[in-house]
Amino acid sequence: MTGQTRRLEGRIAVVTGASRGIGAAVAQRLAAEGAHVVAVGRTIGALEELDDAVKRAGGSATLAPFDLTDYAAIDRLGATLFERYKRLDILVGNAATLGSLTPMAQMRPAEFEQVMGINLTANFRLIRSLDPLLRSSPSGRAIFVTSGAARAPRAYWSAYAVSKAALEMMVGIYAAETVKTALRVNLVDPGRTRTAMRAKAYPGEDPATLPAPEAVTGLFVELAAPACTRHGERISAQSLVA
Repeated sequence: MTGQTRRLEGRIAVVTGASRGIGAAVAQRLAAEGAHVVAVGRTIGALEELDDAVKRAGGSATLAPFDLTDYAAIDRLGATLFERYKRLDILVGNAATLGSLTPMAQMRPAEFEQVMGINLTANFRLIRSLDPLLRSSPSGRAIFVTSGAARAPRAYWSAYAVSKAALEMMVGIYAAETVKTALRVNLVDPGRTRTAMRAKAYPGEDPATLPAPEAVTGLFVELAAPACTRHGERISAQSLVA
């Protein structure tokens, strides 16, 4: 960010689901603000494209291509970060999968478990693996991405809505447990955003009417900054989207 103070200079950030959509946009924005981004995603080619974009903008990134349902890999990520940095300043738990929008009674058990595994259990495993590193930072920040689907029952949203509602409770508990530390824990609801997941959920919607993922990244920077004092909040990014 030429000519501007970079708010995240020297900070180490993990971003999950960084290969596309909101995750890729957030990873690029954090890097532009001076953070070294550890980009987690399943698609190696997309992560390499992200790395190229980060480098073109003068930032730096480390690619971590693995599936978040490989929970042992999450543990290895924590060990590697400890060996290399001895701390973690920012965690963005963004990765999620929609699953089928179908009557609850008709959802395949394997698919239900997959959605819960990525949207909920993987974030628990990230907390479990990375909490000591976040506490080792003088200003650790954990940001988890939620959805309006978590707020009230919606017919046919089945596993996705259940996983996000559970995620909100889990993150709220984590925030309550860290209130007397330097760690700040918050939830972000990006709202209506132009992503592949949104297109799958609303196939008849004109994507041109939706804000791009880049439009919501400002809130992530605010919550990731050392000066942030917000804690245990569920924050909508829509107020930032004009």
